[in-house]
Amino acid sequence: MPTFVPAEAPGDERSALVSYVDAQRGALRRAAHGLTEEQAASRPSASGLSLSGLLKHAAEVELNWLRMAQQQPNERQRNEETWGDSFRLVGDETLPEVLAFWDAVAAELEKFIREVPSLDDTFPLPEVPWFPKDTRVSMRWLMLHLVEEHARHAGHADIIRESLDGKTAFELVALAQGGTWPPA
Repeated sequence: MPTFVPAEAPGDERSALVSYVDAQRGALRRAAHGLTEEQAASRPSASGLSLSGLLKHAAEVELNWLRMAQQQPNERQRNEETWGDSFRLVGDETLPEVLAFWDAVAAELEKFIREVPSLDDTFPLPEVPWFPKDTRVSMRWLMLHLVEEHARHAGHADIIRESLDGKTAFELVALAQGGTWPPA
């Protein structure tokens, strides 16, 4: 789970965008590091959000944007009745399953972005009240939007995790890398 994208590492714009999306994914995922299913599903703050629900939501949102960019149907598309289920685990869903699903989505997104002819290629946004009518966005916009979306939820995840057990992002980075906090 990357935490920092070095300036020299990405090499080209596509790689940079993929690296920044991946870094924000890592921040979200790291918030659940070392938690039990019960802890990850708990809602310890004023928000109704849980870490497992945020992770599921982020994975489903990423898939939804990918399908829009591919101009393909989304088999997991939510409607008004099921929208709330994107923010919580339902039935026998588990956190490891959600993370595995997200891994598959992430791999598919990276492959798609690396193969799309141009980051300037566009796709239409659906006709829904929150998007301007007849709007198209580029693949570059898609990737930047995913950085924004994941970063927003990574902030939520940080607050939830700190509410659970007091662990902060820097401590979780150290723990995920097998270290301790504060560093010696």
